[in-house]
Amino acid sequence: MKHLRTDKDSQVFHLLKREKQALLRTLNLYPLVPETHHRLSKGIDVPEADENQRLLEEALAEQRQENRRQVLALLESPERFRETKTGYELTLTSGEIEWLLQVLNDVRVGCWLILGQPEEGGALQVTDPKAKFEFALELCGLFQSNLLAGLGVDEPLDDSGE
Repeated sequence: MKHLRTDKDSQVFHLLKREKQALLRTLNLYPLVPETHHRLSKGIDVPEADENQRLLEEALAEQRQENRRQVLALLESPERFRETKTGYELTLTSGEIEWLLQVLNDVRVGCWLILGQPEEGGALQVTDPKAKFEFALELCGLFQSNLLAGLGVDEPLDDSGE
C-alpha cells in the first residue's frame, strides 16, 4: 500500500491486487477484541461498578455493530477501489481513514490477545491455527503506518518494514 496523492477532500492509495485481498481479509476479522477486555477501572473500587461496566460493554457493542456495518459497506463498495493496470486505487476521506485506523487497531490488538500478548520483537510460538492472526497483526501495522502517512502523521513503512 502506498499513498499516491491528496485530492480535494480525500487521500488516494495504491494497492497491489494481493494487498487489496489482504486488506479485505484482515477487515473481515473485525471485531476481535472482546467487550469484556475493556474495563471501566482497574483495581479501583467504583460505586455501581457492575452496572457501569455493563453500560460500557453495551456502548462498545453498539459502536462495534456500527463499525461492522461500515466495514461491510467498504468491502461491498466497488467504487471504493478503482482498478488500474498495476492494482487498485483506494480513495478515502480523512474521517474514513481515522475510522479505518480504529478498526485495524481492534483487529491488531485482538490478534495480539489471541497470540498470548507476545512481547514486541519476541519470537512468536505460532501454531497453524494461529498463523493467520500473526499475519493479520503485521498487516494491520503496515496498513496503519501507510494510512497515517496519508494524513501526514508519519513516514510509511516499505515492504521490508524499514
